[in-house]
Amino acid sequence: MLPSQLTPSTTSSSSGQLYFPSSSCTTLRRPSSSLIAGGRIRQKVVVRCASSSSSAAAASRGGGGRKDSAAAEGSNMAAVKVKAVATFRETVGGVIRSLRPSKAIDDIKKLVGRSLFLELVSSDLDKTGKKKATVQSYAHEVEDEEHGVLTYTAEFDVPAGFGPIGAIVVTNHLRQEMLLEEVNLTSGNSTPQSIRCKSWVQPKSGEDEGTPGKRVFFANKTYLPSQTPAGLKSYRNKGLLEKRGDGISQREADDCVYDYDFYNDLGDADNSEKDMARPVLGGSKQFPYPRRCRTGRPRSKKDPKSETRSGTVYVPRDEDFSEAKNTQFVLKTARSVLHAAVPVVQSGVQSDAPVVKSGIVQPNTTVSFPSFFVIDRLFENGVELPGLEKISFLQSILPRLLGAVRDGPGDDILLFDTPASVKKDKFAWLRDEEFARETLAGVNPYAIELVREFPMKSKLDPAVYGPAESAITADVLEAQMGHVMTVAEALKQKRLFMLDYHDLFLPYVHKIRAQKNTTMYGSRTVFFLTDDGTLRLLAIELTRPASPSQPQWRQVFTPSTETTKSWLWRMAKAHVRAHDAGHHELITHWLRTHCAVEPYIIAANRQLSEMHPIYHLLRPHFRYTMKINALARTALINAGGIIEQSFSPQKYSMELSSVAYDKLWRFDTEALPADLVRRGMAEEDPTSKHGLKLAINDYPFANDGLLIWDAIKTWVEAYVARFYPDNGTVIGDEELQAFWNEVRTVGHGDKKDEPWWPVLDTPASLAHTLTTIIWVAAAHHAAVNFGQYDFGGYFPNRPSIARTKMPVEEPVDVAAMEKFLDNPDQAIRECLPSTVQATVVMAVLDVLSTHSSDEEYLSGKETEPWNKDATVQAAYAAFNARIKEIEGIIDGRNKDKNLKNRCGAGILPYQLMKPFSDKGVTGMGIPNSISI
Repeated sequence: MLPSQLTPSTTSSSSGQLYFPSSSCTTLRRPSSSLIAGGRIRQKVVVRCASSSSSAAAASRGGGGRKDSAAAEGSNMAAVKVKAVATFRETVGGVIRSLRPSKAIDDIKKLVGRSLFLELVSSDLDKTGKKKATVQSYAHEVEDEEHGVLTYTAEFDVPAGFGPIGAIVVTNHLRQEMLLEEVNLTSGNSTPQSIRCKSWVQPKSGEDEGTPGKRVFFANKTYLPSQTPAGLKSYRNKGLLEKRGDGISQREADDCVYDYDFYNDLGDADNSEKDMARPVLGGSKQFPYPRRCRTGRPRSKKDPKSETRSGTVYVPRDEDFSEAKNTQFVLKTARSVLHAAVPVVQSGVQSDAPVVKSGIVQPNTTVSFPSFFVIDRLFENGVELPGLEKISFLQSILPRLLGAVRDGPGDDILLFDTPASVKKDKFAWLRDEEFARETLAGVNPYAIELVREFPMKSKLDPAVYGPAESAITADVLEAQMGHVMTVAEALKQKRLFMLDYHDLFLPYVHKIRAQKNTTMYGSRTVFFLTDDGTLRLLAIELTRPASPSQPQWRQVFTPSTETTKSWLWRMAKAHVRAHDAGHHELITHWLRTHCAVEPYIIAANRQLSEMHPIYHLLRPHFRYTMKINALARTALINAGGIIEQSFSPQKYSMELSSVAYDKLWRFDTEALPADLVRRGMAEEDPTSKHGLKLAINDYPFANDGLLIWDAIKTWVEAYVARFYPDNGTVIGDEELQAFWNEVRTVGHGDKKDEPWWPVLDTPASLAHTLTTIIWVAAAHHAAVNFGQYDFGGYFPNRPSIARTKMPVEEPVDVAAMEKFLDNPDQAIRECLPSTVQATVVMAVLDVLSTHSSDEEYLSGKETEPWNKDATVQAAYAAFNARIKEIEGIIDGRNKDKNLKNRCGAGILPYQLMKPFSDKGVTGMGIPNSISI
């Protein structure tokens, strides 16, 4: 496509649309095909053109011809015959519907050629300034081209003078939905014009124009709102109105409506089980939160502010999984659920298996693994799959899935795959060095920060939570540093770092401790940067705030060669690991990626037309996110869900993420460079690479992440420059401004008045904002998601919960202390997750770490821009080349023995920023979107 074809025109033959002047039409090159962004098995419409013919001929075939006004306008000119070849592939849903009685009606419609109705839309207005009448035709079924594919043909008589074809209207008169991929138009011997659709067309339920079944798809040409061809303006506006819905109705599965709601469906107040109500997140000062997609389900009887949890969770139809993705997800989930069940059954503790009450799984969370050897057996020997009667607690939930898994090959023995970290070093989890290394190259590299003041101080009210100053003294740290320097010197040289989970968790300690089989502390963990670029773990402080019955307790733990102190040190590390696991899953992962991105998706669909260039830039980065978030609200983050059952905060998990959103989240620091500066892990330096000087040179996440950030930024800046040559075009783009205003004031409405929101008033500010969104949806999510099984699959390395208190906590429990002294190994196992909790979390991490077979990766060919504009294509090609180059750079770094945080004996190479991956659990790959 010529560069000029991105400049809107209703008269130029290079406009990227078929154009019908007095006697002939011009052409558009076919854009590259691509994978489906949503939906299931591909169904494709292809439209081709033939030689000139009269409109009467088309009408005699039942095609409907063209409306009289169109015929009148072109009556003195030769018409051009357009032949349409429409292809659909049957989906599983379609097969099911074909078994219903209504199939006979569809067969009759196909026989008489009244199943699919197509209309061509002109980009021009007529001489009176009104929309030109569409050119219409029905499609007729012909022979299958391949197995499972139905082919239809249609013919149009397009009058000369019709102007550029700017859109096609598709009406589905069958009784099943169809996934329309693209429409290709040609005239005579010309090159086809392709209209990419990639969307579901629902059955038409009535004669009114606004009913389901009629969809408008625009030509492959982007327009800013002010540049929209006159004949398409009403279609553009109507398309946005339809996506916004009425804000009232309950949404149905086949709707494609985007609207906002609070997180008011996490609890289940009407459930007969106790304590299933949860507060509404969002819309209040107490619990601010991003918005999620509105479903319109009925309100709870006991809590009118909350929504009932009846039925499935609605997402717009185009946001659903593809059939390939859905199959992989369901089968992987089924296998993982069995993985979680089998160790419970096989270890002879069937009485401790979960039971189901009122649809809620209630596991026994008290039974520990009898030894670390039994934990190893999960990976080494496998376990025999028990009969369904032995896992009836699962049969009642997933009977079909269990049957499908048992009927598959090789299912008599089930194995958890050995996590990559265990393959490298089975005992790495015991080493302080690995604990420290994973803060830089593990699954939660967003938590570590520079110590910028000493003593470290809390921002909490000391009258409520105790002294603000940390109990970690200079003497303690200097002793652990071997007195190589003072704390003041270490502070000045920026060599002290920390994990600070003190202020976030401390207000919830007593609330969490009121729950069964869990505990909580506020914690601070301090590290020292050694001369070889690695971190040394120095000290851990655990704090329990005062209560009406007890004073504050806090204690500092350090590495020691003395036996008792050494075991206490290991247990203290287990508590911090549990804190880090909760912070990672609830904040770094869920809140900052899944949750924060959903408002961008809703606002983009409500305010940016499908003709808008920014919509086309962002769309690949929204794939599957709303669906996976809906599934999370169904089984992971809901009351009684897996997070509440298996992570330390339990019923307060989502409340804590709301607190983190209130205190920590701000859009301007979601950009990687700004995040690093905020945490003191870098400082701005125009003379340094990436414009930043890292506080730790060997920081694998930051080193690789900045390469990816810069590549995304370069691509986005080139794309934005192509459409926005100056400030005025950005400021004057009404759809763009409405999108960003809605993100701020509605999607993230609880923070609408914050001063740090960027203003979209220059191409640079627009490019930076879009780069941040894409970074979070792609690279940030990949960095904290796809290593979860590698680092957490062996749960002693990253326990999701700490169930018992430190044995030295005052007042000391004498019996617990004696038990600890007698068998410290057992005491640590009892602190770690129970058999059920551990295996369920392992199973979930296995699912979350898996790439599906239809994954679409950053800069990949499957999401190459459909637009053939030379500037856009060249910029994307450069983006793809740079990403491939980065992959090679990362491979080289992982072999560099001087980089000790990613290379060495037993060290897991850092691959989470490697852009591409095979399917499965690989510990690498950056998908375009939050797709799992």
